[in-house]
Amino acid sequence: IPFTPRAKRVLELSLEEARQLGHNYIGTEHLLLGLIREGEGVAARVLENLGVDLAKVRTQVIRMLGETAEVTSGGGKGSNKTPTLDEFGSNLTKLAGSGKLDPVVGRQQEIDRVIQILVRRTKNNPVLVGEPGVGKTAIAEGLAQRIASGEIPGILEGKRVLTLDIGLLVAGTKYRGEFEERLKKIMEEIRSAGNVILVIDEVHTLIGAGAAEGAIDAANILKPALARGELQCIGATTLDEYRKHIERDAALERRFQPVTVGEPSVADTITILYGLRERYEQHHNLKITDEALAAAANLGDRYISDRYLPDKAIDLIDEAGSRVRLLNSKLPTAARELDRQLRQVLAQKDEAVRDQDFAKAGQLRDQEVELKQQIRDIIQGSCSQTEASATAAAGTGTVEPSFGADGSPLVTEEDIAAIVASWTGVPVQKLTETESVKLLNIEDTLHQRLIGQDEAVKAVAKAIRRARVGLKNPSRPIASFIFSGPTGVGKTELTKALAAYFFGSEEAMIRMDMSEYMERHTVSKLIGSPPGYVGFNEGGQLTEAVRRRPYTVILFDEIEKAHPDIFNLLLQLLEDGHLTDSKGRKVNFKNTLVIMTSNIGSKVIEKGGGGLGFEFSEDNEEEARYTRIRSLVNEEFKNYFRPEFLNRLDEVIVFRQLTRAEVKQIASIMLNEVFARMQDKDITLSVTEAFQDRLVEEGYNPSYGARPLRRAVMRLLEDSLAEEFLNGTIKEGDHALVDVDDQKKVVIRRQSSTSNADNTALPEAQPTSAVSL
Repeated sequence: IPFTPRAKRVLELSLEEARQLGHNYIGTEHLLLGLIREGEGVAARVLENLGVDLAKVRTQVIRMLGETAEVTSGGGKGSNKTPTLDEFGSNLTKLAGSGKLDPVVGRQQEIDRVIQILVRRTKNNPVLVGEPGVGKTAIAEGLAQRIASGEIPGILEGKRVLTLDIGLLVAGTKYRGEFEERLKKIMEEIRSAGNVILVIDEVHTLIGAGAAEGAIDAANILKPALARGELQCIGATTLDEYRKHIERDAALERRFQPVTVGEPSVADTITILYGLRERYEQHHNLKITDEALAAAANLGDRYISDRYLPDKAIDLIDEAGSRVRLLNSKLPTAARELDRQLRQVLAQKDEAVRDQDFAKAGQLRDQEVELKQQIRDIIQGSCSQTEASATAAAGTGTVEPSFGADGSPLVTEEDIAAIVASWTGVPVQKLTETESVKLLNIEDTLHQRLIGQDEAVKAVAKAIRRARVGLKNPSRPIASFIFSGPTGVGKTELTKALAAYFFGSEEAMIRMDMSEYMERHTVSKLIGSPPGYVGFNEGGQLTEAVRRRPYTVILFDEIEKAHPDIFNLLLQLLEDGHLTDSKGRKVNFKNTLVIMTSNIGSKVIEKGGGGLGFEFSEDNEEEARYTRIRSLVNEEFKNYFRPEFLNRLDEVIVFRQLTRAEVKQIASIMLNEVFARMQDKDITLSVTEAFQDRLVEEGYNPSYGARPLRRAVMRLLEDSLAEEFLNGTIKEGDHALVDVDDQKKVVIRRQSSTSNADNTALPEAQPTSAVSL
């Protein structure tokens, strides 16, 4: 069927539109543009009868295609005709001129170096190399802002900084040759325009991009133009990617001039945050205090070790802003109904404007203003109530939202600390009154589980208080101890209690059983296998655990059983607070409490120090004996460990042998555990004083600590209870009393609830202790 002359004319106009847009096809959008340009057909008359403005339709279609009316209509200077490049990138200079880019603070030296490379005759292609988040892309934006403001050498005047999206360039290239055709067209446009500086973020993606079987990739297509100076390109990539991809290709590497972008200092980061503050205040509709900016830089640098400034500090400000905004965005109950009415009024007003009923729209506008004022009054009233409650809550340490002088929400130092705590798990907020009391009573809390060993408990409590108040050395772990003493006296139990009460749970403790590290090759289990070995990608057991939970207790159990090479690895951990894993990542140990247990010196402790020739008064005898034992144990440590290892420890704590009275208290705790288990079966259990004496007599052994007592509880109590339960002597809902007869044999008697009142559990075995276990 032949086309009519008008149809041919429309197709010709559609082809012309497609060419102007740089497209290699004629689609429905081009046909619509052709119909509008032709203007005399049936389609154009139908659109006119519907009241459609053909010029507006044309502009909207062009905008949907991602182009501007100027480029499409062929207007403007010839140098700006880069439709293909405009399709696959964005104009940073134009964005900078319209103020849509964030301000670039500092980095003058790096920007000057980039300009210096750009004005070279050949190989004028800088590549910004640095760690992720240090501001590489911001330097390219800074150059665009300088060009937009005219603060550049004359040779660069009139230049346009355009980004190229490699992913978008590759997308949709189904057939062989399409990618190469797009890239060649872009290069031709850049060559003919003569004023384009191309920015390629993640420049390593050029290597292999668009390379099908037998085809060449983007990097090899661009190489000749890069070397001759026909193409001015600014690349940005990380150190690892530069080394991995670009340095391997020597021909590509020589065409780029690396510009190293270092991590800014904390002071420089604060200056950068000052420059960005206004943008974030506008976005979140609040105010950010100077203290919050300083806290973001300082706390980010100190506690977030696996990311880089200024990126992590900016993210802290951004997330703190969103947190405060959300906390203050909840409307009071009284304002919710008004807000619903306001939305209805706005919808009715828009409908009236569309119907050109301006009288009705004016009435609705008055209602809108009135409703907004009512909502504003309710919110201001609730804000004043919030400030009053904040004043009342100041004594209890409750954190309340802060407000500025104009009533707008404030991002404070405490908000930044809350975000850091949620990211890392390290408590860096200000101490509340409740937490202060808890820290002052650490010793009493730990003694609920650990009987005796006052020296060890005091040393650990002091370390926790120092760290929480912020007085500890920021470049070392919270503390590092060796717990030495006989088996079964509570060395590991103290660590478990510490993890349970102050680090969340016993699971918060990272326990390394050093008997598993007796061979030399097991050192790699801590930090990860070296490259080429099985398990390289899995990381180290110690380093990965600390990366996931940076605020924790690390227990090296039975440290003397480890291979000597393990101690070499621990030297930098104890002194500098970090370890480098097999992948080269520096893992931060500065918020960990390092505890090592050892049985070295247990024989000396068992013998009691063996003093000769001197007698002391009763008051000083025990203390002198302990001092003598401690010095002897330290001598044994010097024989076993090297001086540089011992010198890095904060303290070697010698645990005392358990006395009979302490074993009796431990027996009460163990009995409470059994009581709690029986309570789950709805059986109330109590014991007599005679049974407890029998238990202590059976389980007391100074050489073996509390472990024989646990076996005695199992043998004398748990086994007897199990037999009586199976025989049916004791059933659910019963009360039972455990006693011993004249032959010291265990006897279990059923009791009524009234008689049980006179034979309750021991004073030491309070129900609260059972719960705490």
